Parts: sequence; structure tokens; C-alpha cells
Amino acid sequence: MLKKVAVKQLTVGVFVQGFDESWLKHPFWRNKFLIKDEAMLREVQQCGIPQCWIDVAKGQDVPQIKEPVVLVAAPAKTEPAKRERVPLAQELQEAARLRARSADAMRRMFAEVRLGKAIEPSECVTLVDDVLESINRHPDALLSLARLKTADEYTYLHSVAVCALMVALGRQLGLDDAQCRDAGMAGMLHDLGKAAMPQDILNKPGKLTNEEFDIIKTHPVRGYEMLLDAANVSEGARDVCLHHHERFDGTGYPHKLAADKISLLARMGAVCDVYDAVTSDRPYKAGWDPAHALSQMASWKGHFDPTVFQCFVKSVGIYPTGSLVRMRSGRLAVVLEQNTANLTKPRVKIFFSTKAGLPLEPQILDLASAHVVDQIEARESPENWSFTYLNELWDGAGALKQAQG
Repeated sequence: MLKKVAVKQLTVGVFVQGFDESWLKHPFWRNKFLIKDEAMLREVQQCGIPQCWIDVAKGQDVPQIKEPVVLVAAPAKTEPAKRERVPLAQELQEAARLRARSADAMRRMFAEVRLGKAIEPSECVTLVDDVLESINRHPDALLSLARLKTADEYTYLHSVAVCALMVALGRQLGLDDAQCRDAGMAGMLHDLGKAAMPQDILNKPGKLTNEEFDIIKTHPVRGYEMLLDAANVSEGARDVCLHHHERFDGTGYPHKLAADKISLLARMGAVCDVYDAVTSDRPYKAGWDPAHALSQMASWKGHFDPTVFQCFVKSVGIYPTGSLVRMRSGRLAVVLEQNTANLTKPRVKIFFSTKAGLPLEPQILDLASAHVVDQIEARESPENWSFTYLNELWDGAGALKQAQG
């Protein structure tokens, strides 16, 4: 079992599994070794790195030191000036191109891992910076586009989507740019261990057997081990890779951590990973509508950190972009854009009358405007209707086609 501990807690007989820094920042020629004597212990404790990972299955455990864990990071003292949003239609074009570049990069990285090559995440650094800038310009664009993926694209675009969701959630939690970049990189690399999973199990179009699921459950540890040997990957990114399937009530895997035993980044990763998974089309099921996904996730008691989940809802909206909603007037609309000042009053596009059972001339309403009387009554399940053009209504599909063409 792997544990993250303070270097000052180490004793002779402990097996060090990895350091909380790049290998370039410590004097040891390898990350994994047994502390055999006092001389080696002194060398480790004087290396200047505050934390490391140990494997208690290969060596002794350490005395426990209870340290406070901060749930939500405080806003940075030198936060940059407030950024002005660009129009959503403009950012959709940029976001579509970024989505395509990021998917290609992840496809190459997964292929290299399958060939047994060392991970080189340097290309991801630039992509995460671009994701951060896109979220700063207008978060709705990339967050909504990253959700649109075919079953064949899922493995690669899931990493891109979770990266964007982590950055947006980090912003909502008050993290600064550097922390948001770390969160984004964690999202980009969180599922790397799936590259080592058997492809017939990973792409199986039906429910996994218990034996197959046990194999899939090894992907966090496999990914973490890969990242231990990768240069310039933060410990935060490694931790999210290892612990994004932990649950707040301690019923997750691989280590059944609970509550504040799970790092803030891993608690963020748990929410972002599940949201993108359940809203995406998979080989064995169609994705849920975004608003339905949030409703279902809210009902899973003990699964997520409640405060982190509440912030996540604020970051994507109560009715996320692309959601189908029913208005008080009986008309149906698709959500176009969030209103950060009032999440229950986004911009919507009216397009169908449930009373007449007929399409309407599309009409855009800003529900936050004082003169708009009609408001959202409830989310509406797309499965109850035969609409095949919802993504076109909010310009998502159009942006993707333009980026591909």
C-alpha cells in the first residue's frame, strides 16, 4: 500500500516509493529504494524535499502525524486583473481547434505508452496553458465542446475534458494560475494507466465481468507508476492519477481513503472524471444530459466531497450549456450560455412548442433580463423526444465541423 508522508517521519526500514518532486531536484539516482541504515536516512532527510511516497508492503510503516488539511485553497494574494470574457461564438472556434490538438497529443501519448516508451509530458504543458487561457476567455466554450465525443474518441478526449473541468473547478475554488495549471495537468494525465489495460476489456461494448473490472481497477496504480518515472510531473498530478477513484466515504479504490485523507486535487479529479464519463457516449451506453448528470451525481451520498461538488456545479452551471430545458410557457429550449451572477437564468434558445407538438422559429432569450417573463421550469430528458439537432442549436457541432474542415 502506498502512503504519502513527510520526509521527517521516515525511519530505517522504510521503503521509499517516490519523491514529491521531479527527479532533477533530488540527489538520488533512483526514486525507489529501501532505507537501509542511519547514514542513508540522514541523506534522505537532508535532501530538502518535504514529502515522499512509501510502500508499506515493501518496508516498515511510519508513525502517524496528524496534519490539518485545507479543503478549499484560499485565493492567491496577487491574483491577476479580472479578465474580460470574449463572445461565446468567438471562443467556440478557438476551443474547437484546441480540442482537436489536445486529442491528437493524447492519442500519441497513449500509443507511446502502449509501445513501452517513457512518458514525455512536455507537449501537455503547452496544451494546459492553452486550456487555462480558453477557460479564462470563456469557460462555456471548451467545457461544452469537450463533452461532445464519439465512443471511438472517448479515451483521448476524456483526458482533455477532465483537464478543462479541473481548470474551471480550480477557478471556482479560488486557485491561482499556477495551481490551476497543476490541476489541468492532473486532469490531462489522470487516466494514463488505461493505456496499459487490455484493449478488449477497455473497449468492451457490454458490462464487465468481476474479473475484468478487477483488471481495470489497477489502472490508477499503473498510471501512477508510469508518472513516477516521468520528468517534470508534479506530485499533485501523480496523486490525482492514483486517487481519482477514491470516494469521500472511503469506499473507493485503490486505497479506500476517506474525507481529508484524500487530497483536494484528487477530490476535484473524482468529480470531474465522473461527470465527463457519464455525459459522454460510450461503447455500451449513451451519455446522460448534463443537467440530468448533475442531478444524479448530487444523489450519490458519500461519493463526492460536498463542498467540492457544490463548487463544481457553479463552474459548469445548474443547467450546463447544451442542456435541454422546459420553460414555464411549455416551450422547450437548449441552454446556450451561463449567467455567472444567476445560475438559474442562463441564455437559452427556444425552438419547440410542447403544446402544439411543433418546432418554433428559434428565439434567443437572456433569462436574466428584466423584460423576460418566461423562465426555466425543469430540465427535460432528450430521450423523451426525437431531436437529433440539439448540438447544432447551440453551435457546438458547427464549431467542431469548422475546426475539422
